Amino acid sequence: MTVRSILRMGDPRLLQPAAPVPAFGTPELAGLIADLHDTMTAHGGVGIAAPQIGVGLQVVLFGFERSERYPDAPPVPRTVLVNPVLTPLTEATEDGWEGCLSVPGLRGVVPRYTRIHYRGFTPGGDPIDRTAEGFHARVVQHECDHLSGILYPMRMHDLSRFGFTEVLFPELGSG
Repeated sequence: MTVRSILRMGDPRLLQPAAPVPAFGTPELAGLIADLHDTMTAHGGVGIAAPQIGVGLQVVLFGFERSERYPDAPPVPRTVLVNPVLTPLTEATEDGWEGCLSVPGLRGVVPRYTRIHYRGFTPGGDPIDRTAEGFHARVVQHECDHLSGILYPMRMHDLSRFGFTEVLFPELGSG
């Protein structure tokens, strides 16, 4: 459909909680998902949330076979998740580098739960019920944070581990 502009950190719309999607299987929802897919693909992302393109609805899209932004990450199943609910399955967390399409050119070390359960719906209203760990769990938590108005720097504990991608990881460029 359309590659949309991505809101950047500092835009107050990114801090607003998103509303649940009220109806499944609508042309409007299909159009939003197509725009999210096209926008994520055009920017080389591994995930995107509707609030990042200025739509305050609980819709996230994530997944990839291989990512240039995260070359060592294992594949994550391509998923459109509507009205998600996340539950940590452990108290254990792991620090890991994250970037964000709304925080371009920067990376930071963020603690995330190592194992989670997530549920929600497909765009057609069918239930999704999964357990995830590792990078898959990290991606889901990152994208769902957007639905609560949280950007990854807000989760960081050590700002000395926050910087420009091209300085921290010259082999990756500025992504």
